[in-house]
Amino acid sequence: MTTITTDAWVLPSTARQPGQGTLVREEYRFPEITAQEVLVTPIFGCLEGNMLHAIERDPIDICALRGEDSVVLGNAGVVRVERIGAEVDLMHEGDLCLVFGNAVWDEQGYPIKIMAYDAPGTMGVLARTMKLNQRQLIPIPAGSPFTLQQWAAFSLRYISAWANWRVAYACWQSQMLGVPPEETIVCAWGGGVSFAQLTLARRLGCQAVMICSNADRFELLRQSGIEPIDRSQFGADQLEEGVLAAIVEQTGGRGVSIFIDNIGTPVHRITLKALARQGVVTTCGWKSGMRTSIARAIECLQRHIHVHTHYARYSEGLGAVEFACEHGWMPPHDDRVWSWDEVPTLIDEYARGNVASYFPIFAVNG
Repeated sequence: MTTITTDAWVLPSTARQPGQGTLVREEYRFPEITAQEVLVTPIFGCLEGNMLHAIERDPIDICALRGEDSVVLGNAGVVRVERIGAEVDLMHEGDLCLVFGNAVWDEQGYPIKIMAYDAPGTMGVLARTMKLNQRQLIPIPAGSPFTLQQWAAFSLRYISAWANWRVAYACWQSQMLGVPPEETIVCAWGGGVSFAQLTLARRLGCQAVMICSNADRFELLRQSGIEPIDRSQFGADQLEEGVLAAIVEQTGGRGVSIFIDNIGTPVHRITLKALARQGVVTTCGWKSGMRTSIARAIECLQRHIHVHTHYARYSEGLGAVEFACEHGWMPPHDDRVWSWDEVPTLIDEYARGNVASYFPIFAVNG
C-alpha cells in the first residue's frame, strides 16, 4: 500500500508514553487518499478543548479507544487543497477550506464521532500534510473579507455555537413566543463557543451576559455588547452566592432566559438556580465535568428545557458559513499566532490559563 510521510506533532499511546500525554514531533505515515478523500496542506489551526482532553487522556484515552499507536490531533483550522480523489465533487485543487470535524455521522447527518479525536483512522491539522473525507471540508467563499486566522477560529467553535444556538432559541420560543428578543436574557460561562453564541444573541437583540475571570477579555466583551460578570471577585466558597447575586442585579430579578453552560459539573447547580421559569439551559460541551444531577420535580415545575447538542451536521456548517459572510459574524482577528515549533508551549500555557484569547491560533504552514 502506498503511504505518505509528513512532519507532525503526535500524541503517542500509553504503550510508548505512560500516563498523561505530551506531544512528540516525528515523521507520521498515512495511506494514500481514496476516491472520496482530499490531500491538503494545513495553513493555520486553532487550539480546541478536545485537544487538551486527548492529551490528558481524560475522559477517554483516544489512542486506546482507536486501537492506534499514535494520533494526530487538531480538528479546527484552514487548509489548502492539493489533490482530490476521483469521486470528489465539493471542492477543487487550490481551494482554501475550513475543517469540518464531523467524521462519522448518523442517518440524519449528526455527528457520532469526531475527526482527529475518537474517529479511528482520522488525523488532524497538527501535521504538515493531511488527508480528509471531502465532507470534512467546507470551501471558504471566494472574496471573503475575513482572514484565514479568523476562519481557522470559526471552524469548530462558531459552527458548534451556530448549531447549538438554533436549537436553544427554538426551545425558548416554543414556550415564550410572545417575549421579544430585547426582554430575553442570555447568560454564559466564559469560553469561545459561549462568546460566539452570545454574539448571535446580541444580533437578535437579546441581552447578553458572560461570567468570566480573565480581565483581559472584559474589553472584548463590552465592545461586543456583552456585559461581563467578574467571577474572580468571589472566593471559591462564595462563588454561588456571588454569581447569583450578580445575575439578579443584571436581570432585575427576572432570571436568565437561556443559560449557555459548556463547563459542566462545577457550575451546574448555579446555572439551574439562575434560570427563570420556562428557561433553557443549553450545552454542547463538558470542559470540567460530564456528570450532573437535577431534581426532576423542580425542573418540571419550573418548566425548564435542557438542550444537549454535539457539533453539527454538514448543512449546519454551510449555514453558519453563509450567515457569517452575510452578517460579518466572525471571531475577532488576533495578531498573536503561535509558530509550529511553539505548539507544545501553547498547549501548556493554555492549560495553565495563561492564554487570554478565546481562539488561540497556531501556524502549520502559514
